[in-house]
Amino acid sequence: MTHYARRALVVSSTPQAREAAAQLTDLGDWVGEDEADVVIALGGDGFMLQTLHAMLERRKPAVPVFGMNLGTVGFLMNEWRHHGLDDRLSRAKPFKVTPLSMTAVGIDGRTHTLPAINEVSLLRETRQTAKLEVTVNDRVVLPELACDGILVATPAGSTAYNFSAQGPILPLGSGMVALTPISPFRPRRWRGAILPDKARIRIRVLNPGKRPVSAVADQREIRDVAQVDICMDRARELTLLFDPEHALDDRITMEQFAA
Repeated sequence: MTHYARRALVVSSTPQAREAAAQLTDLGDWVGEDEADVVIALGGDGFMLQTLHAMLERRKPAVPVFGMNLGTVGFLMNEWRHHGLDDRLSRAKPFKVTPLSMTAVGIDGRTHTLPAINEVSLLRETRQTAKLEVTVNDRVVLPELACDGILVATPAGSTAYNFSAQGPILPLGSGMVALTPISPFRPRRWRGAILPDKARIRIRVLNPGKRPVSAVADQREIRDVAQVDICMDRARELTLLFDPEHALDDRITMEQFAA
């Protein structure tokens, strides 16, 4: 069992989360995020992603996060309860989540590097079909993919946008990423690939002036890209804490049987 003495509280702006925070503030002394050895996050999955991205930006990825759901789905969160927090933290099961690194080069020549915890997606910007060249480990595997877009998803993100796009659910610890097309037109029978998470993926936009494409790392978008490189960023591994009875690996497994 682990004891976390210095705790930080981060709260979504929703009324439900603010009300829950008021119930927790009297349970002990809270510290700032930069001083904490655990972060308690109150909100939904979107707020959890914001919290994790903020930690990456502050270069504090090693601090574990225990989220409690005050949003809608709460896939990345634990159940909200205002009592028993000490015991829950001491019993919590840690899970490592490795983000992707996206390096996007725009048609203007500018380079943007962003992390993605769930997925990196490329999406057409206009009614024109996107045409993409896909390279894996310096080998062109698809000379031309005509589609609405394509995405690369981590196991933690495989149940989100990736699954909605008919991509596979990947167990935590599988050592894989999903490469999933979005509304592919040609080749018609290509439905994606499961790749080792050591793979280096490059997606080049064919004729980006006529068929513009944007690149999105979770919630952050870069428009008018010419080329995007994607790989795992093992130096920025994150830790999420879960109640043993609601562990993330079990949730991902059970999503395969959801009606």
